[in-house]
Amino acid sequence: MRYLPLTNTDRQAMLAVIGAKSIDDLFVDVPAEAQLAGPIAGLPNHASEMAVERHFSDLARKNMAASHHPFFLGCGAYKHHVPASVDHIIQRGEFLTAYTPYQPEIAQGTLQMLFEFQTQVARLFGCDVANASMYDGSTACWEAIGMAGRITKRHKAILSSGLHPHYVSVARTMAKYTGDNLDTALPTLTPTTDSARLLDAIDGETSCVVVQYPDILGRIEDLSAIAAKAHEHGALLIAVVTEPVALGAIKAPGEMGADIVVGEGQSLGVGLQFGGPYVGLFACKEKFVRQMPGRLCGETVDAEGKRGFVLTLSTREQHIRREKATSNICTNSGLCALAFSIHMTLLGEKGLRGLAQVNHALAVQAADRLTQISGVELVNDSFFNEFTLRLPKEARPVVRALADKKVLGGVSLGRLYPNTTDLENGLVVAVTETSSAEDIESFATALQEILS
Repeated sequence: MRYLPLTNTDRQAMLAVIGAKSIDDLFVDVPAEAQLAGPIAGLPNHASEMAVERHFSDLARKNMAASHHPFFLGCGAYKHHVPASVDHIIQRGEFLTAYTPYQPEIAQGTLQMLFEFQTQVARLFGCDVANASMYDGSTACWEAIGMAGRITKRHKAILSSGLHPHYVSVARTMAKYTGDNLDTALPTLTPTTDSARLLDAIDGETSCVVVQYPDILGRIEDLSAIAAKAHEHGALLIAVVTEPVALGAIKAPGEMGADIVVGEGQSLGVGLQFGGPYVGLFACKEKFVRQMPGRLCGETVDAEGKRGFVLTLSTREQHIRREKATSNICTNSGLCALAFSIHMTLLGEKGLRGLAQVNHALAVQAADRLTQISGVELVNDSFFNEFTLRLPKEARPVVRALADKKVLGGVSLGRLYPNTTDLENGLVVAVTETSSAEDIESFATALQEILS
């Protein structure tokens, strides 16, 4: 956004139009104790555009850019190589000018892309149907829980301890206003997931079981038994995928009985992008399609029999009566979904499987090398491109020390789960095709120096 300062004359003109005497009149509803009494200490009242740009450029240079150093961060956001052709294609006029189609059938380029996107997501997740995307993985997860409640007429959701804590946090926030009961737990630094806890907790009041696959520690397990037990009691299984590249190597959740599969598509086409934006993925069994939130694009023929695309389903408040709406989600992440679809198309099925193999091979190489360091143990007995290490000391200061050595060396579980001493020695390491053998060795060398 451009920096556009206003003069006092500009402000007075705008206040006159809306009938306010002063800027203070705009804040009469804000309690006095919540208002600033004067200027913020250390912050100038105004500066020129060039001065502001220079100042923020100086601040930005203090950051460590992901592309400049060995990078092993993950936990829901992954650094993959995005081909330059993705950025080129998303800027073509067929797509860019029709970003939000309020008369959707006019925007055939956008609708066709979304139709292809839906097909790719449905095939990737092993489901019958997918929507035109959500805002991000965490909100898609909550929408799935809400959808399960509408289908089962129940309000007890059992969340795996391996579900990303940010996803759990979003669900807790929303559940405050819906009355849903969330059964949650903290993960443990063991190779075993909490599937036994999930199976024991499923009963006739359960609406859904939510399991991340692979989970927050990178562990992978067969979901079939949980799906069977859930279905036996009339509940649904929701699978959450934060790393879609993994599905190029492991079995799709839908093929193991998952009723709804949601996730984050940032890995493909979108990139890290300074923490956003993201693109939520949402798919389900066909029999549940009318309870699915968001938009659904379909294929048809026009009056002349030519292939065309339409907005088939849009169960949101803007289009239908609020009491009939499945969600207040008002759009889809169109541009990010386009980037995802382009990257998937460029890869193809063979390319995705090849990319997954490279990721896994490099992760195995990294795990083998890092566990050669005295005191470092591998928690997982299975993983894709992300695994958890148990360090001989607290992981948070180790991560800071690694950064000082120009290595972005993983995410400490103590940061994700503050004040949880049982997890403070856990370090989650993600390895992708962007991590070279030299990067892995740099990581290992720096870690050994810090721990010695």
